[in-house]
Amino acid sequence: MARSDQALTARAAGLVGCRHCGTVAPLGTELCPRCKGRLHSRFPHSLQRTWAWWIAGLITYVPANLYPMMIMDTFVTSYKSTIVGGAIELIHSGDAFVGLVVILASVVIPTSKFLAIAYVALALRNPRKVNPHLLHKVYEVVEFIGRWSMIDVFVVAILSALVHLGAVATILPGIAAISFGSTVIFTMFSALSLDPRLIWDTTEEAKRERSRPRRA
Repeated sequence: MARSDQALTARAAGLVGCRHCGTVAPLGTELCPRCKGRLHSRFPHSLQRTWAWWIAGLITYVPANLYPMMIMDTFVTSYKSTIVGGAIELIHSGDAFVGLVVILASVVIPTSKFLAIAYVALALRNPRKVNPHLLHKVYEVVEFIGRWSMIDVFVVAILSALVHLGAVATILPGIAAISFGSTVIFTMFSALSLDPRLIWDTTEEAKRERSRPRRA
């Protein structure tokens, strides 16, 4: 019996799966027979939504780095600190570990996530020279690092709750905390809008184009 080395996708087999309950139905079925959710073989307008959320996240990331993340009010003065400025102050004051964690969560992780999402989305436009396994690895990295993007906001929230010294000083979250939280949410939606199955669709199409005989 002949054996094919090419994997058969659900769409090629004429099937579609429900993202909510996992029910498998014939391709073309609009509503899931179990949970009545909408069925899509691929996320509709996946790349367009990915770029829309990506741009929104990039826009909010700019004020998140320019405006104060934390505001400390005392009898003497009012101290405002940006993300990077606060991390540097923590390092200089002896809290190097906390400062490095803040820089990692506020600068390194968001920047890496922006670059990774853009890399995958751009590669899907021209997948002929891109390894699909590499794209999936990059996509998995995006999902992994997204879980740690809110550490800096959590730090500010904890400080606001614990470092409340009554009549002496009060620590409040600044405008950047809202902007940074919005950035995390937008990039999360951007990653969720990116359908990883498109990676294999586009690479299979590229393989078929390369295998077609060229006309003289």
